[in-house]
Amino acid sequence: MTADRVSANVYPWDVDGDPGAADRIAGLGLDGVTLAAAYHAVRAVTPFHPRHRIVTREAAVYYRPGEARWQGSPLAPVQADPPGSFERAAGRLRERGLRVAAWAVLTHGCRPDAKPTLCVRNAYGDRYPWALCPSSAAVRDYATSLAAEVAALGEADEIELEACGWYGIDHGGAHDKAGGAAADPAARWLLSLCFCPACADGYTRAGADPGELRAAVVAALDAALGWGPAAAGSRLPDGPDNRPGGAGGLLPDGMAAVLDATRADAAAQLLREVIAVVRAAAPGKPVLVHADPDPRAAGANPGYDPALLLGPGGADGIVLSCWDPASAGPLTERAARAAPPGARIAASLLAVSGLGGRPATLAGQADTVLRAGATELRLYHAGLASAADLDAVQNLCRREG
Repeated sequence: MTADRVSANVYPWDVDGDPGAADRIAGLGLDGVTLAAAYHAVRAVTPFHPRHRIVTREAAVYYRPGEARWQGSPLAPVQADPPGSFERAAGRLRERGLRVAAWAVLTHGCRPDAKPTLCVRNAYGDRYPWALCPSSAAVRDYATSLAAEVAALGEADEIELEACGWYGIDHGGAHDKAGGAAADPAARWLLSLCFCPACADGYTRAGADPGELRAAVVAALDAALGWGPAAAGSRLPDGPDNRPGGAGGLLPDGMAAVLDATRADAAAQLLREVIAVVRAAAPGKPVLVHADPDPRAAGANPGYDPALLLGPGGADGIVLSCWDPASAGPLTERAARAAPPGARIAASLLAVSGLGGRPATLAGQADTVLRAGATELRLYHAGLASAADLDAVQNLCRREG
């Protein structure tokens, strides 16, 4: 079984200013690239660029945004310097025969200047400036405007949307010292719940008391994590209801259902609005969404039922994070089983050894996800890869070609 297509992720600065980059990437045998057009803050390596080896960027867009679209908006993208690097990079890659998907990150803002009411606020009242809350109408306006602008770029053959939904506690940046606090999936879900004003309104409309919900989540977290003055020595209770991915037993009956339903409604509204404006801005361009079939997932790949995500009025395809070889098969199979016929299912494999990937086993990883129902492969990341990593990518492309 072979993939319909194989592509790789690329940043604009990997290509812009490097005369040999487009030839090097095209020479791998890829069918296309997923090129960042709107991206969160990042520090990245550029192993082959003639002018730099380490790049640091704040959250920005890499095309030239339309000033009129953003005038008066409480959230607006920042244009990267130098401007237009997406257009230049995309043009060079397309000249080499590569199809370009414009990659836009929506609710992962990394914006310390974002208004507090627009960010996810956990049950303790702590603001997550990296996570914009999709319950907020202003955030949805920002996400739809950004997605429409990216979709309309003439250099984009298709569109890929990351963080098109709930972002939560997970955030690999800013010298992170909080990651271990949410190692347990149940605690990670609880820490990702939002209690901003817009979410509180949603809970109220669902017939719940936001204050009671918040107090219950705080109590559950303190008990599960051993936090707070009254929680010393406590631990997550044993039992089948506390298996990974579940939160049964941590919250009173009915509360988890209200939280799940309200968050799913907010995410679905964002998804509908974003897909609608993308279709209007770029009729005929395929749209893929980074997502996870677990409805409680939050982050770059937020949780969506694939039947909803890929159903009528939805996206053309889903991009799955299959970076963990142990879970890649079951994850892909779950999504493929729920997806409607003809949907594109792209399995993203980690091809960079420096990020913990296993490039030497890419062929086996590809076989696993393709047997599980993936229709195409996404290799992360051609710009971050070493020479040995690129050799492994090229070998896989030759096999799939």
